[in-house]
Amino acid sequence: MELALPWQFEVGSMIVLTLILIADLLLIIKRPHIPSMREATLWVVFYVSLALIFAGLMWYFAGKEYAGQFVAGWLTEYSLSIDNLFVFVLLLSQFRVPRQYQQEVLMIGIILALVLRGIFILLGAALIQHFSWIFYLFGAFLVYTAYKQAFPGGDEFEGVQEPAIVRLARKHMEISPDYDGAKIRTVFNGRKMWTPMLMVFIAIGFTDLLFAIDSIPAIFGITQSPFIVFTANIFALMGLRQLYFLLGGLLDRLKYLHYGIAFILAFIGVKLVFHAMYQNELPFINGGEPITWAPHISTWASLVVIVTSMVIATVASLLSKDKSGH
Repeated sequence: MELALPWQFEVGSMIVLTLILIADLLLIIKRPHIPSMREATLWVVFYVSLALIFAGLMWYFAGKEYAGQFVAGWLTEYSLSIDNLFVFVLLLSQFRVPRQYQQEVLMIGIILALVLRGIFILLGAALIQHFSWIFYLFGAFLVYTAYKQAFPGGDEFEGVQEPAIVRLARKHMEISPDYDGAKIRTVFNGRKMWTPMLMVFIAIGFTDLLFAIDSIPAIFGITQSPFIVFTANIFALMGLRQLYFLLGGLLDRLKYLHYGIAFILAFIGVKLVFHAMYQNELPFINGGEPITWAPHISTWASLVVIVTSMVIATVASLLSKDKSGH
């Protein structure tokens, strides 16, 4: 059944979410500070509650299948966004960003991520509409990404090398030795220079681009609705900044989390391949005919797998920590 929501709901949702993002950004710019655990917790609860209310509205307007796709997509993007946090922690540490300005850096990073993912979503939707075989490529890519996630060949979070684009920028731009608040331009020794903050924004933007390449195929494995894909990304990223301060030092203790994320990626990758088989049009596979015996994995089965994987990975990490005493 073709899913559809009233256009008024879609437009109204985008307006409200945009206003929330603007208000959040203005709040940070007006009062840069280090949020307390209580503040970070309240914000995370607020955004999670907002996402669940949004899912409830979808259920009301379009039924449980639509709502289930949103929740599964949101949880997938949220779990992959936690992986982003590992890299953000290292980048902010590597660039020695003052802690009171980290909220602003993260917010700018989130806006960049939304813009980049919006572009990828439009491209992905266009590819899917015209080339059903693209699901084979998406599926194979996610299975490969899952393998690299589970077996990185060393401690992938031991250090983060500066992206090549940052090294190139350093060669061709005058960078001041110190930060000047959250400014990207400053005066040093009487000369106008860029501050290290610009390098931070470039590094985070490049990191966002890499993560978008992973996450967009993953959510298209759950739903082909561009509206669901984009809103799931918005809700996942909106809670990311507060989650960064809430989890804090807990991130390095979740040592099995990457296995949970890898399993989710592999599961969605296999699901995409099954979907491609069912819609097969490639002449060298089954004579160009759909493979009707390919298993169909429902949205709700996907949701159970996603939640179970993250819970097991998180609990196993915390239990391992308790037993080791670290």
